[in-house]
Amino acid sequence: MLNFNKRQMEVAVFANGCFWCTEAVFQRVEGVHDVKSGYTGGFVKNPPYREVCQGRTGHAEAVKITFDPKVISFEKLLELFFATHDPTTLNKQGNDLGTQYRSGVFYTSLSQKIKTEDYILALTNRMVFMQPIVTEVTAFDVFYDAETEHDNYYNDHLNQMYCQLVIQPKVEKIESIYQDLLKK
Repeated sequence: MLNFNKRQMEVAVFANGCFWCTEAVFQRVEGVHDVKSGYTGGFVKNPPYREVCQGRTGHAEAVKITFDPKVISFEKLLELFFATHDPTTLNKQGNDLGTQYRSGVFYTSLSQKIKTEDYILALTNRMVFMQPIVTEVTAFDVFYDAETEHDNYYNDHLNQMYCQLVIQPKVEKIESIYQDLLKK
């Protein structure tokens, strides 16, 4: 028997600094079914966190987002992505330095590539940022899941200083500006 209620999910892969921050933001969005922290865009197979943090693998800390495009569009995910990090700093987010913290959209379809390039062009034309956007737009190749201790990091470590000082302001921003996009 065919199941006509089965939804067609899509995947978006974003890198915008520490994956703990990005995971915490997208976990709260309606239509997002899964957010997995990991590594992409590098040259080492199955990279461990320690080597990624040392910048020795070419990988960026990233998240793989499984979402229902009937509930949340890829464009809305892009809006949240650009609203919760500085896409004008090369290989840097806050105090996190290195290529592993670069801004990147690793598109999984030609449609995602075009939408990302159009979105960056629109932000540039509207002069939303004072400096040029340096977000890389790259074809998705492979995603390596991060070690399990990185899963659900912010929610499991709310009292940790990094979570309070770096992640919490991003979460508060989306909770105040994007209330209509959040899970009920």
